[in-house]
Amino acid sequence: MTSAAELPASTGSNLTPHENIKNTKMLDPLRQATGVYVTVHGHFYQPPRENPYLDAIERQSGAAPFHDWNERIHHECYRPNAFARVLNERGEVVGIVNNYEYLSFNIGPTLMSWLERHDVEVYQRILEADAKSCDRLNGHGNAIAQVYNHIIMPLANEHDKYTQIRWGKEDFRSRFGRDPEGMWLAETAVDYATLKALVDEGIRFIVLAPSQAQRCRVLPTEDNPNPEWHEVGGNQIDPTRPYRCFLKESHQKVEAGSDNSSVQSGPYIDIFFYDGPISRDMGFSDVLFNSNHLAGRIGSAVRGDHRPAQLISVATDGETFGHHKSGTEKTLAYAFTQEFPHWGWTVSNFAHYLSLNTPTWEVKLKPVTAWSCAHGVDRWQDDCGCGGGGTWHQKWRRPLRDALNWLRDQLISVYEEHGKQFFVDPWHARDEYIQVIRDRSPENVSRFLSRHQTRKLIASEQVDALRLLEMQRHALLMFTSCGWFFEELSRPEGTQILRYAARALELAGDVAGVQLEKGFLKRLTQAPSNVDSFKHGGEVYRQLVLTAQVSFKQVAAQYAITSLFANHKPVETSQTASSQNGHNGSIKHSHPHQKRVYCYTANELDYQLQRMGSLTLAVGNLNLVSEITWESEHLVFAVLHLGGWDFHCCIQPSEGRLAYTELKEKLFGALQEASAAHTILAMTQLFGEESFSLRNLFAEERHRLMHLLSQETLSRLDQLYTQAYRDNYGVLMAYHRDEVPAPRELQVAAEIALGSRCMINLRLLEQDIAEPLSSWNHIVELEAIATEAKHLHCHLNIPEGKQMLEQLILRSLWQFLHDPNRTFDADLQRLDRLIDVANQLHLGISLERSQELYFSCLHSLIVPLFMAKTAQSQDTAQCRQLLKLGQKLGVEVSTWLSQLG
Repeated sequence: MTSAAELPASTGSNLTPHENIKNTKMLDPLRQATGVYVTVHGHFYQPPRENPYLDAIERQSGAAPFHDWNERIHHECYRPNAFARVLNERGEVVGIVNNYEYLSFNIGPTLMSWLERHDVEVYQRILEADAKSCDRLNGHGNAIAQVYNHIIMPLANEHDKYTQIRWGKEDFRSRFGRDPEGMWLAETAVDYATLKALVDEGIRFIVLAPSQAQRCRVLPTEDNPNPEWHEVGGNQIDPTRPYRCFLKESHQKVEAGSDNSSVQSGPYIDIFFYDGPISRDMGFSDVLFNSNHLAGRIGSAVRGDHRPAQLISVATDGETFGHHKSGTEKTLAYAFTQEFPHWGWTVSNFAHYLSLNTPTWEVKLKPVTAWSCAHGVDRWQDDCGCGGGGTWHQKWRRPLRDALNWLRDQLISVYEEHGKQFFVDPWHARDEYIQVIRDRSPENVSRFLSRHQTRKLIASEQVDALRLLEMQRHALLMFTSCGWFFEELSRPEGTQILRYAARALELAGDVAGVQLEKGFLKRLTQAPSNVDSFKHGGEVYRQLVLTAQVSFKQVAAQYAITSLFANHKPVETSQTASSQNGHNGSIKHSHPHQKRVYCYTANELDYQLQRMGSLTLAVGNLNLVSEITWESEHLVFAVLHLGGWDFHCCIQPSEGRLAYTELKEKLFGALQEASAAHTILAMTQLFGEESFSLRNLFAEERHRLMHLLSQETLSRLDQLYTQAYRDNYGVLMAYHRDEVPAPRELQVAAEIALGSRCMINLRLLEQDIAEPLSSWNHIVELEAIATEAKHLHCHLNIPEGKQMLEQLILRSLWQFLHDPNRTFDADLQRLDRLIDVANQLHLGISLERSQELYFSCLHSLIVPLFMAKTAQSQDTAQCRQLLKLGQKLGVEVSTWLSQLG
């Protein structure tokens, strides 16, 4: 992967790398078009996965052990590319490269929002990479924009085309601090109407597949007013140059006109066609697993016609680098920094190359095309066979498209009719709504409404205005291309776009009182599913979409049940005497208490909790506000915990303070009977039959509470297993000493006991890490556990312990490198032992974050210290210790260690 060997003799270039360098060394390829330029483009994108009601991604079991697919792919791809390793033959880190600084890339706005929220370090690395590429490439950054939520542009109506481009541009501008020069089209799907919208919005270039070109020719000049067209519809177009594409009206004008001597004019956009064969090889062969092979494959495309400059550009899903092909971000890192420069190639991007090479050729496109469908864009509207799963059909695609188009048009009527009451220009307001999506702070939303409102809106009108805009946002999200890409409607992607449709339907009903769901469902029933249990899209909607809808009552139930486990800080506390059934406590809140529940703000106006034996009852007065639409509901709740997994929760609208006070008195009066049945009866009489339990909670909180409720049982089991292990330790050792398989029950007891002991010590170490003596004791105990586990062939399955150790090592390393008051020898020895014991426990820890921290300090702190001490003939013992620490972390430091002798 890091080989720098010569290219094979079969390379298409007529020049050796040294001749290339020699011939161009008098010119600066960053400022003048000369030599070979290489652009590797990564299309980084994940479909939006957020629950439309919660604005958060819920746990996805298929992504285990990660929380969801975004998190998993981030771990495998997005972060590794921000910190890509260059390794030597011993597997040691000799460099850490930010691949985004060299990759041409687009990152979907919805994915960038997720990165900004979940890993700001990687998010900042991406922004910094674009800024550095701007500095290196004369102001032309690597990042290009993307149509907002990956809709198939030729299938979108005109309003949606422009909004997708405008949202993509504004999202890009707000992040990268500059206007985008290029834009990535979802699936590279394009038609001339899309080109017109891009030109109107100031986009200079796009990137397409070679199969999308129809014909090309040299641009007409006064000397050559009518050059010959070349048919290239079968992938024959030369991808080493940019092309100018004039809009159709312009073509017709020139070709039909009488003055053929005029140079071509009119609106145009420039187009790059990536190298199809190499791009396919990157996705479907092993070319990415070795930088020498990658360079050889790229070198084979270099044209030997001695043109002054040429561009070899390839494009693929960014997730290829690390997720689809594990570890290949290292290939890129070495290729960008070593392999390509070795061949005298300039790593560039499309905008930079275009600034040096104004197109001298023009191209006409096929009418409607995309890279991943041989049938135009039928993959997103018809049973064309693309993306099929064996015998499964895609007859559902056309009815799904028709149903969503029908819904979109109905929502347009609602939006225009009601939007004109609130907005000076409803469509302009929608186009600028991206500014609210990027920043939902009350201040920013108020500024937005002030700019667009027809008059000063009262609170209820503000809510309806925001509902309308959210309705339109979901109407765009429901066309996300992934919903059609695969073989079956009921897949997560298809279900997700239907959830957006359901939310749009609900918002339309809230504002306009229209009932569109029946008409939508009727159309969905025409979409046949391949899965017998669903039959058609209507059943998919009923079973997978309607069941996932969230009401204000559900949010309140979530708040109520979880409040029993929250650390409330009561303003007023009173306690009654103990009864024969146990301790009774009462906690009351007389002032508002604010908490965030996903995208809702819960203002707790009153709260009282009492315990009676094994029963716990909480009653509260709550005002819930949506941070997205500003709609709110004033609710009263009561939740009874009967112990264990049993909860009974009731919610109802508030009927005023007096009614709430009376309700509280009746419920707590019923609780005094110490009867669960009596209390539940009182709750039913006051609230009605509807109730909520643990299973009605959102998955995240349900799993958290299940974990909490299990802790006592698990702790007892740990004690039982530990006792069984102690009682049978000698017997278990005898089995292993004689190399006889130990009874499974005893082996399990040993693994659970040692894992429990390990976690206890890790938690103590986490608390005492700054205390030298205590932390030493915990490390010694962990070493003993590791030794015991080794002798008994125990595998400790404690994922939480793995994460804790990684964080402890990183935290200790940071303190050691940056704390001027450290005790050098003692702190270093402690850190050294901590890394050793982490490896001895065989928990599969990753030292990548610690590697990155050490590597960043190696040249800024450690090497300068080494050089200064060496120059002044001072004691370099500490330098040796620091360098040996790097060796332990897998960083290449032998160069400096060898100088110490």
